[in-house]
Amino acid sequence: MTRWYSRLPLRSRLAMLVGLAVAVAVAVSAAACWVITRDRLTGQLDDTLSSVTDEANVAKLYAYCQGQPQSYAPTPYTIRLITATGAVCHDPDKPRIPVQRADVLVAERQPTSSVRTVRAENGTEMRVYDRSAQDTDGNRLAISIATPMDQVTQPLNQLALVLLLVAGVGVLGAATAGLWVARAGLEPVDRLTDAVEHIARTEDLTTRIPVDGEDEVARLSRSFNSMTSALAASRDLQQQLIADAGHELRTPLTSLRTNIDLLVRSEQSGRPIPAADKEALLVSVKAQMGELAALIGDLQELSRPERGPAAVEVVALHDIVGSALERARLRGPSLSITADLDPWYVRAEPAGLERAVVNLLDNAVKFSPPGGSVEVRLAGGELTVRDHGPGIPQDELPHVFERFWRSPSARSLPGSGLGLSIVARTAEQAGGAVRLRSADLGGTEAVLTLPGAATPPPEMPR
Repeated sequence: MTRWYSRLPLRSRLAMLVGLAVAVAVAVSAAACWVITRDRLTGQLDDTLSSVTDEANVAKLYAYCQGQPQSYAPTPYTIRLITATGAVCHDPDKPRIPVQRADVLVAERQPTSSVRTVRAENGTEMRVYDRSAQDTDGNRLAISIATPMDQVTQPLNQLALVLLLVAGVGVLGAATAGLWVARAGLEPVDRLTDAVEHIARTEDLTTRIPVDGEDEVARLSRSFNSMTSALAASRDLQQQLIADAGHELRTPLTSLRTNIDLLVRSEQSGRPIPAADKEALLVSVKAQMGELAALIGDLQELSRPERGPAAVEVVALHDIVGSALERARLRGPSLSITADLDPWYVRAEPAGLERAVVNLLDNAVKFSPPGGSVEVRLAGGELTVRDHGPGIPQDELPHVFERFWRSPSARSLPGSGLGLSIVARTAEQAGGAVRLRSADLGGTEAVLTLPGAATPPPEMPR
């Protein structure tokens, strides 16, 4: 049953649910109407029976029971006289009604009256009202007045038929209306489905769904449009990254192939290359291989998905900066690198944060003149790296964090143009920001700001 229902179209299920809801509501209303009508009709019948005072026929029936022939006036009621011993005298022209314990109790005045429905010996359903009385000799007895239940059951049967017809028409109408409402209400969903199928079939991420109103379907359409826009932008960035990576890889690969070709030809032709030239070729090959390795490492760093919450932990930024300073001093032994680091704890991915700090210091080392100085300061969650190099022109500052962008004056230096992009991405993932600005008296100042605290959390060992 569940599988059959789940295979139905959504509009059919909605129509079925609407029809079922209306059917239940109509059924409950009809049942309540029938029960209320039955109780009202039965109550009216009981009131009629309790008000009957056919004393003449009761007296004639009592005389008849004493052996005196009597003639009765026509009456719609069945009258019985029941003694406390259970003896009964009934109208000979009416259907016999069996004596029950309730009749005897009324004769004994326990209670003084009762009303109930019983079935006569001929099968007719009768409504019986008993009340206590006594004969001329003072003997207790019960006077029972009964009438057929037809005046209640016949109207109830007619009412049930009418209610059944009305309920059937109402359910059919509700199902039809539900199908129409489902078709009209799901029309935007159909448009959304068509758009999704079109995108899946053609991979055309420029498709947009018209958005009307502010309802849930409009919100879904707006979210879908935002998603396709984000996917299109991501695909464009991916294609741009591949194109830029191919362009950046082409130069060191071409140079590397040329140098290797020279070495191979020298070996094959038997004409050795002068020792100094050969050493220069090998140094160039080594440098180009290092440049390729650095470029591939940067590409891998940028292609990594964002780490989840499990990869983020509380780290001491001052310790990471201290480790990066040791590496920077090895790469720039002629430089004077000073540091002033205050404690600062941040939530970040440790390896990515260390890579970002190393990139900032590497840039400062690379662009500093021989014998120059680099000042590093960490205070209040703001890491400042200042060099005394040539600086960056103001018109180039907006582009420094773009992938593979390199200043025209720095293209002769080693590097991939991805270092600052990695820094910007790491800062964004940690909830911070990074910016570059021209320093006073020349040089460049890089400022990395990360949210955190000067003291570690209680769960972190000091």
